[in-house]
Amino acid sequence: MYKSYSMELAGRTLTVDVNRVAKQANGAVLMHYGDTVVLSTATASKEPREGIDFFPLSVEYEEKMYAVGKIPGGFNKREGKASEHAILTSRVIDRPMRPLFPKDYRNDVTLNNMVMSVDPQCNPEIAAMLGSSISTCISDIPFDGPCATTQIGLINGEYIINPTLAQKDISDLQLTVASTRDKVIMIEAGANEIPEAKMIEAIYKAHEVNQEIIAFIDKIVAECGKEKHSYESCAIPEELFAAMKEIVPQQEMEEAVFSDDKQTREANISAVTDKLKKAFADKEEWLAVLGEAVYQYQKKTVRKMILKDHKRPDGRAITQIRPLAAETDIIPRVHGSAMFTRGQTQICTITTLAPLSEAQRLDGLDEFETSKRYMHHYNFPSYSVGETKPSRGPGRREIGHGALAERALVPVLPSEEEFPYAIRTVSETFESNGSTSQASICASTMSLMAAGVPIKKPVAGISCGLVTGETDDDYLVLTDIQGLEDFFGDMDFKVAGTHDGITAIQMDIKIHGLTRPIVEEAIARTKEAREYILTEVMEKCIAAPRATVGEFAPKIIQLQIDPQKIGDVVGQRGKTINTIIERTGVKIDITDEGFVSICGVEQKSMDEAARMVKIIATDFEEGQIFTGKVVSIKEFGAFIEFAPGKEGMVHISKICRERINRVEDVLTLGDKVTVICTGKDKMGRMGFSMKDVPKGSRSSAK
Repeated sequence: MYKSYSMELAGRTLTVDVNRVAKQANGAVLMHYGDTVVLSTATASKEPREGIDFFPLSVEYEEKMYAVGKIPGGFNKREGKASEHAILTSRVIDRPMRPLFPKDYRNDVTLNNMVMSVDPQCNPEIAAMLGSSISTCISDIPFDGPCATTQIGLINGEYIINPTLAQKDISDLQLTVASTRDKVIMIEAGANEIPEAKMIEAIYKAHEVNQEIIAFIDKIVAECGKEKHSYESCAIPEELFAAMKEIVPQQEMEEAVFSDDKQTREANISAVTDKLKKAFADKEEWLAVLGEAVYQYQKKTVRKMILKDHKRPDGRAITQIRPLAAETDIIPRVHGSAMFTRGQTQICTITTLAPLSEAQRLDGLDEFETSKRYMHHYNFPSYSVGETKPSRGPGRREIGHGALAERALVPVLPSEEEFPYAIRTVSETFESNGSTSQASICASTMSLMAAGVPIKKPVAGISCGLVTGETDDDYLVLTDIQGLEDFFGDMDFKVAGTHDGITAIQMDIKIHGLTRPIVEEAIARTKEAREYILTEVMEKCIAAPRATVGEFAPKIIQLQIDPQKIGDVVGQRGKTINTIIERTGVKIDITDEGFVSICGVEQKSMDEAARMVKIIATDFEEGQIFTGKVVSIKEFGAFIEFAPGKEGMVHISKICRERINRVEDVLTLGDKVTVICTGKDKMGRMGFSMKDVPKGSRSSAK
């Protein structure tokens, strides 16, 4: 039976329609938030997928262009692959929900969110995040929900709950927090150097709102929820673990994993696995799950070593950072480069500068963001972890890590007026053993400074991990987790920022939430580590941005002209500006505010283009001196082009001090001459004189 439920959420009405559409899905809700409409569905396969050792969850966020009254671009005129924004939204939905499914569940589950209408006052991401939780909760799919998600903005020191698109554009904070009934389960943030205490306050402001939403979801589930279906458990048999411990005692497994070298540790585990394979050669059912069983044995061993013995696999102290190294200019001829190494994690970032015309154009549902001038791309090749796999382009993980680094650095970038360049940084992962995204932030900061980008402050990033016991008070926070501690631990808490505050957070966990003391300790730990990385490593490598861009980077001259003169500079159908570009070989960008950026590699050509733009954009006055070219000769005088599309006439009587009978006796087509403006003639044309130019004078349009 069709039912509708409503609540007030941040001053707008959230309505959930149940059993109205998509009834063949396991669970489906039509979400209305203001005039934003999102269809959220949850569907599960009837049988588990064979041959896998993970939960096969797929989350989709589909942006339909009709939702904002647009027809998609391109030849097909239909939606293509997911945009970066859609992928990032899918990840934000996936991360808090995945830990709430049973760990031994192997049925395929797809959460689909289709954006059908967008109200600029009500973000569709919120409707999709809540819709995924509600559709799963009311379905028969096993799920330990509900969870709820809230976004927080910060404008003029005031927190804004679920800010509108316009408010996001001016907010100092873009924070997304997901919660269960008791704990925070996911944090994602971009911020303009928000102090740690303020960030914690914002996180728990969102957590409070989430509790109101969870109470609303509970009501829906109580009336519409289906009984959860049973499933075939894929848990490892306890008798297998017991047999493994007889063959490989706990002490032997501890020795196998206790190494600061990833390759050594992997070789040790491989030897352990081979030993077990030989022992279980006659037990096919155990051999089929032996890989997962060894993984679980490692996990239990590492967690016990850390939590009970305070021993980390590589021998570090709980708060100790791995060895750090930083260097710049390792790649010749690029505009800027830097490499940052932390243990066996190594990132090289290359910076490329270009005119603003090469900024990325965006075609999505966000009407306030149509382009971006800073792009951060992150690559994770298989060789960085010693594997062989063909490159198929960036996956969701690479896109997510790139977006995190981009978000961390945007607050410290100079404005377009201060630095009129489009900027691209590419982080290449040379080696990976934990938290490459944070290493890419450090490498990118140094690469930008090496390229001469006048960033306001350096940014560093670091990650903390977590191992928990049986109670909320039994836990240990680890500074700078390596890959093994990430795989076997409960949390990956990434924080980036400057000396003065946080610029980005991304928190992933594998348990059912974090208590406030854990969140506060993790944020404090990352601040301490960040300060150390900035002071002791990065700033000793490169203390400040270089004064000028590199030798091989394009140079830019920026002018300010009267916006009313833009049409004159551009010319009819772009004829004037294209002529300047053709003659000088530069690139020219003009904003609606009259900022003109002239980009080139040769200073002489750039100066010439600037001279032409200044002439065209200047109101002509009597007495101004110009240099031009003879483009036409008549009986009564010669026409001088002093800028593309701009001509004036020198009467025959104004060419020489002495009388001449023919213009051709003195001038020929193509001659370069210096003239002085005498005002406009009766026909409104610019009048010039050659004979009245003071001796030694040159063009005033320099």
